[in-house]
Amino acid sequence: MLLTAGGLTPMTPTECPMSLFGDALDKTRQRVQQETLGHRGRTGDPLYGCRRLLRTALGLLKQHQLAKLETVFDAHPDHVAVEVTWDIYQRAIAAYRHDDPARGKKIFERVIAVLSSEVPRDLPELISLGRTITRRAKDILAFFDHPGTSNGPSEALNGRLEHLRGTALGFRNLTHYIARSLLEAGGFRPQLHAQMR
Repeated sequence: MLLTAGGLTPMTPTECPMSLFGDALDKTRQRVQQETLGHRGRTGDPLYGCRRLLRTALGLLKQHQLAKLETVFDAHPDHVAVEVTWDIYQRAIAAYRHDDPARGKKIFERVIAVLSSEVPRDLPELISLGRTITRRAKDILAFFDHPGTSNGPSEALNGRLEHLRGTALGFRNLTHYIARSLLEAGGFRPQLHAQMR
């Protein structure tokens, strides 16, 4: 879920913005690998060998790792597609990591603008990403308007309730299920425990 101006909007884990950017980068790398070498990545293949480096934030890469990426990007003309996708991925990371949320929002708005209008036809992964990011732009940009918000606590409670539902093997009485859910989630603990004395 993402916080929006109108409340919480459901967003599946596979729709998480950085997950989408990372998936587009992986798919581009795999497609270019297949097109240039005719097989999936193997040990010794340049793109396969740097798959983890591609997913690492630019600020965390050491000089020799940057040099390795430059070598891979220059190794074949088709690797430009991977380089372009990697650049978009790094811009998205920079937006989320920026100290100033307003500046981070501007960076991400520029990424959305690039993805929605300036992507060449031979980059289908970025075109697909652009459609998704443009459609969810309002939800994604809300992160920068409300810095520090997280749905982590809600997800933690949801996980506990899902575990309860799985171990309960069915409740016949709704009141019992609600009471057990409150006990499991820690809600109204003092009042419930007071009644059990």
